[in-house]
Formats: sequence, structure tokens, C-alpha cells
Amino acid sequence: MRALLLWVLIAETGPVGERLRVREIDDDEGRRLVRIVRRGSGSVVTWRRAQMVLLSAQGMGAAAIAKVAFTSEDRVRDVIRNFNADGFASLYPRYRGGRAPKFTLGQRREIKKICRSRHAGHGLPFSTWSLACPTSC
Repeated sequence: MRALLLWVLIAETGPVGERLRVREIDDDEGRRLVRIVRRGSGSVVTWRRAQMVLLSAQGMGAAAIAKVAFTSEDRVRDVIRNFNADGFASLYPRYRGGRAPKFTLGQRREIKKICRSRHAGHGLPFSTWSLACPTSC
């Protein structure tokens, strides 16, 4: 039974694959990576990702890169996979600009219209509004 369980585990996980490495980079790409790492100005995220890719290109494994970059091996593997798939575009962070709006423009206009109207016009049993309309609406 134990041998069968072991065989099932090996079959499900598959054979141990090759060590993840960055794709072959040419001299221009190598110089660009070195320039990003040496420059030190700009985004720290870009600098760290470029450092991980450069170390992988020099033959360093994910575990060693993780120690140098003070991050996890999984994060290093993600950066390398992303670089292999998307190239230099994957090095630059894609900031989204904050939380998504809760209301659309049409909804905001409707809220503003209700907020500025008289309470009696809605047929509700209130004598006064309990909440004041904020000045930003």
C-alpha cells in the first residue's frame, strides 16, 4: 500500500523539471539590465526585478537569488517567468491608481438630485432629512 501511495504521489506531481532560468538574453538586453541595476534611480520594484533577472542570467538558482534579494523563492520564480513571457515590460510596475469608484457618474448625479430635493417630493413620512448632503456630491 505504501509503495502504491508513493507511486501515485510521484505520478501526480510529475518528474522533477529543470531548474527555472531566465531565457537567453542578448548583449543589448544584458547591458540594459546592468544599466537598470547600476543606475539605482527610479522604481525600487523595477530595480529588484532587474536584479533577479540578471542574477538568473548569470546562472544563479532561485534559492540563492531569494537570499540575495531578501524575498521568497516563489517570488523569484514569478519574476523570471514573467520576464520570460513579457520581456522588459514585466520589470515595470503597473500601478492602478487607488481604489475603484463605488458609484458611476450617472449614479452620482442621481444621488445628488435626491440629496438636493425636498423631502415631501418623495412621498416619504419624514418631516426633515436626517442626513445632510455632503458638499462634494
